[in-house]
Amino acid sequence: MANPDLPEVIATDTSQAIVEQPDGAGAVHAEPELWGLAPYQVVSISMLVLLAIAFFGAKVHKTVAGGLDGRIAAIREQLDEAKQLRAEAEKLRQEYADKVAGAEKDAEAMLANAQTEAVSILDKAEADSKAMVERRKRMAEDTISAAEREAVQDVRNRAVSAATQASRKLIAAKHDASADKALADKVIAGI
Repeated sequence: MANPDLPEVIATDTSQAIVEQPDGAGAVHAEPELWGLAPYQVVSISMLVLLAIAFFGAKVHKTVAGGLDGRIAAIREQLDEAKQLRAEAEKLRQEYADKVAGAEKDAEAMLANAQTEAVSILDKAEADSKAMVERRKRMAEDTISAAEREAVQDVRNRAVSAATQASRKLIAAKHDASADKALADKVIAGI
């Protein structure tokens, strides 16, 4: 049944495959082989054949290349979009920088205008206050003049009143009926 020149396999488990030597030297562990190749070599060759069939037979390399080209195109598109967004951001930054510079110039102009207006208002207020002081001074002088005239008039009136009263007293004291008669005769004679 079995060929005496070939070793006899005792176990079916490859990890414990033991082969008895025909010369009686004892049992030796034997690895499975296919066409004289170890299992890892057989697997490597079969993978190479499978990949060769997939790449050349099924044109997988074109699909893989197409996928890679598509991915490259998507990345380029994203890069272009990023460049465009960066350019827009730079443009917006420049625009806002210009606006800030313009706002600073406007603020400086507003400050200068406010200072000019403040000086103008101050000058006007000073002139108005001087005019008001002059007006009040004139009013006070007019009031003082009027009070002086009134006082002079009052003194005159009192003097006249006092003189009239003194004259009455003098006339009443020095004039009697005979002096009145002589005065009346004199006035009549003069007519």
